[in-house]
Amino acid sequence: MSSTEPAEAAEKRHTALDAVHRALGATMTDFAGWDMPLRYGSERDEHNAVRTRAGLFDLSHMGEITVTGPQAGALLDYALVGSIGGVKAGRARYTMICRADGGILDDLIVYRLAETEYMVVANASNAQVVLDALTERAAGFDAEVRDDRDTYALIAVQGPESPGILKSLTDADLDGLKYYAGLPGTVAGVPALIARTGYTGEDGFELFVAPADAEKLWQALTEAGAPAGLVPCGLSCRDTLRLEAGMPLYGHELSTELTPFDAGLGRVVKFEKEGDFVGREALREAAARSEKNPPRVLVGLIAEGRRVPRAGYAVVADGEVIGEVTSGAPSPTLGKPIAMAYVDAAHAAPGTPGVGVDIRGSHEPYEVVALPFYKRQK
Repeated sequence: MSSTEPAEAAEKRHTALDAVHRALGATMTDFAGWDMPLRYGSERDEHNAVRTRAGLFDLSHMGEITVTGPQAGALLDYALVGSIGGVKAGRARYTMICRADGGILDDLIVYRLAETEYMVVANASNAQVVLDALTERAAGFDAEVRDDRDTYALIAVQGPESPGILKSLTDADLDGLKYYAGLPGTVAGVPALIARTGYTGEDGFELFVAPADAEKLWQALTEAGAPAGLVPCGLSCRDTLRLEAGMPLYGHELSTELTPFDAGLGRVVKFEKEGDFVGREALREAAARSEKNPPRVLVGLIAEGRRVPRAGYAVVADGEVIGEVTSGAPSPTLGKPIAMAYVDAAHAAPGTPGVGVDIRGSHEPYEVVALPFYKRQK
């Protein structure tokens, strides 16, 4: 053992549920500096449980940043590309924070908790970057940016059985809780922000609670969900679930090298909102460019064979490289390998013939499809 190993191990962060994961025999992995459960048993079984029954996730590595004050909404309108000041209390919005040149720093969910209070939820790998950017952009606004990453644990219950499971533990009005909305409530005696959001393509809830309450809530959900077939789920099936649902992952489909328009997510940029916002001019130019001469387009690819594409593999047609895979995995729902990839616009139409992926020198045939691969029945 080298002298550096203990120091490196000490730097890894642990969620409030770390002991629970280990007791369940989870395979742990380093994710953005956090020691997180990758899987508990079969990732395919975990994936299928979320699609057909329910799954329980520890997402406490996500980065919560609270923005408060009379000009909190105005600050977020300036700092982010979306229209946040107009979000009603109790609702949430998917948005992005960009650099001045339009490059994506992160994609976010912003919850309006009260008239002058918002919670910004950033990806674990970008939480510090987002915190720093918001703090810098707050200059001149009557608003405070607060790092609340240690204030919350985050537990998600996802899947078609999740409403019934949660209803058995709360008297909150879940039936009245719309998608991308949140309300304060009590779950299993634990105070929580109950949000109808998720990253799986299924109905479900994300529960923001105090870290000290996380274990009690996890155990209560586990017991309440047992008759419905709920199982604990790790990051591995979270990735295949979001891939099937066509949801982008920062560092794969999103990066500082891309604008929201390059990523096919120009709809999140709200030019019509009042006042300036960071990246406005660069994003106007990006929008005009994408209309005249579309850059590479994000598409779905479904394998005809069994070989699995991985991020970075070249997409080819007629011997030429026409794009690059951003995410790839076996799809438990489709029973075939799938991928998301950026490809030249000329090859982006569903059914475009002759498209393949270069897998270690072999050009494997793939069908181009529109995203998402999977859409739940309402």
